Amino acid sequence: MSRRQRAEIDAMVRRPQPEAPRSVEEIRAGFRAMMREMIVPAGIRTRTVTLGDRPAVLVEPVGTPKAGTILYFHGGSYVVGSPETAMSLTGNLVTKTGFRAFSLDYRLAPEYPFPAAIEDGVSAYRALLDSGEDPSAIAFAGDSAGGGLTVTTCLAARDASLPMPAAIVAFSPGLDMTRTGESMDTKAGIDPFFTREGLEHTGTMYLAGQDPHQPMLSPATLADLTGFPPMLLQAGTNEILLDDSTRMATRAREAGVDVNLDITADVPHVFQAFAGVLDEADEALDRAALFLSQHIRTRGTARTSAG
Repeated sequence: MSRRQRAEIDAMVRRPQPEAPRSVEEIRAGFRAMMREMIVPAGIRTRTVTLGDRPAVLVEPVGTPKAGTILYFHGGSYVVGSPETAMSLTGNLVTKTGFRAFSLDYRLAPEYPFPAAIEDGVSAYRALLDSGEDPSAIAFAGDSAGGGLTVTTCLAARDASLPMPAAIVAFSPGLDMTRTGESMDTKAGIDPFFTREGLEHTGTMYLAGQDPHQPMLSPATLADLTGFPPMLLQAGTNEILLDDSTRMATRAREAGVDVNLDITADVPHVFQAFAGVLDEADEALDRAALFLSQHIRTRGTARTSAG
């Protein structure tokens, strides 16, 4: 266990909270600056494509990719972020599995509030299916808000009578816009990134007046997960969103869904992004890659480079 590494990461990300809420532009600029510090692995190649109705970044390993596709959803509270800010995560999944990944540039609030991001996720998944990809060869993965999208996109796809993907991997997913998890209070001050007030500030932009008490906004407490694919939920003990994962795991088990709840001690929200700096980040990504490799199956269907 790398106690010194974890302490250094905590000190690095623990910044004084501004007295007044920041503007959207300030939040986005700060997030881009922070994520530029993350290490993107060598051994990948990228290009911008179109997937469904949105731009996406196709991330492939150097050489010939294995048959199989990861549809990745970046984090950022539905307000900030892009495929570029999540490249340390997407790149590591690609290099560790050998699969290609499409990182979706879904629409963001407040310009495009709920349910725009979910609509974009379903459109992207439908485009992969229409390109000839078998659903058993597709997995959803994402971090933070994007981790939430792995679940809500599955819900919306099921409602649209689309087949389920092979698996879901979610890093520190946001799964409860009602913010009723006990960790919202028990981890206050321990979480170096988030406060309840900060989440309410960005959450209001995404909700745009919608009641958060509905499955597409709070699946950890309200969604029917019947028929869902196997899920891997990874989180750290130093985050106020911890109970989003623990309650989702319980709900999945009760629905008969195979679920792995993977909790790492003394690490922050989306600690996997610190791969190359934090041993636990690399180890968690190894476990995520193994999970994806075990569940993505190919049946000899045609592969295309959608877009």
